[in-house]
Amino acid sequence: MSTASTHAEAQAPAENKQTPGHWFKTKGWRHLVAVVASAFSIFPLLYVLSAALNPAGTMAGASTLFTEIGFGNFEALFANQERPFGRWFVNTLVIGTVTSVATVFLGALAAYAFSRMRFTGRRAGLLTLLLLQMFPQLLTVVAIFLLLNFIGDIIPALGLGSQLGLIMVYLGGALGVNTYLMYGFFNTVPISLDESARIDGASHVQVFFKIILPLVTPILAVVGLLAFIGISSEFVIASVVLTDPESQTLAVGLYSYVAQQRSENWGVFAAGAVLAAVPVMTLFLFLQRYITSGLTAGGVKG
Repeated sequence: MSTASTHAEAQAPAENKQTPGHWFKTKGWRHLVAVVASAFSIFPLLYVLSAALNPAGTMAGASTLFTEIGFGNFEALFANQERPFGRWFVNTLVIGTVTSVATVFLGALAAYAFSRMRFTGRRAGLLTLLLLQMFPQLLTVVAIFLLLNFIGDIIPALGLGSQLGLIMVYLGGALGVNTYLMYGFFNTVPISLDESARIDGASHVQVFFKIILPLVTPILAVVGLLAFIGISSEFVIASVVLTDPESQTLAVGLYSYVAQQRSENWGVFAAGAVLAAVPVMTLFLFLQRYITSGLTAGGVKG
């Protein structure tokens, strides 16, 4: 009996050993796809970084990666008084942070109401949120311009050229899809927790802040991250609302470097793009642990 078991153990490694062809067919092709996808994603980033460090300042001069390295483009970016990059950077951080926090808070309130309360028009409200997402906010640019122009005559702080007005526009466009995303996640939290808290005398406000919000932190982080990324890269609406260079965001301000046909400065533009990616990358790395659970858990129920 012991001789047979010893013989079987000796044959096991030989049987489990795979040929290169079989390994590639079962697992190896996945590694190949991952390498190709990574190279496809990383190459544009390397190209922009090479253009930012290239003193030539043209896209043609950056055709070969990292042939010349210098920081002249970054110095020119901050030295231009007519194009205040530092001010644009701060404006983007302020608008993105305020809008993201407000989007998360208001979306969480709406999602809690749809998930936990039963009222007339609840189903119609959810369907309306879905239908509104079929029409991109880009289609409302003319209406937004006319509306802010009219509101600016009454309340100048919300009119054209106002960052507060732009924040209000962003909030109106972001609440629909984010509310529905949070609604699916809120439904995964057992309603028995709410009932137990209310038996102990807790109100809806206490249940929301002390019980529900700590349990749905992943989706709050995901919504905040997506909102910040979208606002940081948004150009069309920001270019219509923000007319003063001092109040513009990075996306609008950097476009001025390449807007005119005979005065493009792609090197400075690339340098600004590299710096503009730093806040988004930092926030992404900080919230990375919440992303997977926040995007998948909401599809379990609801």
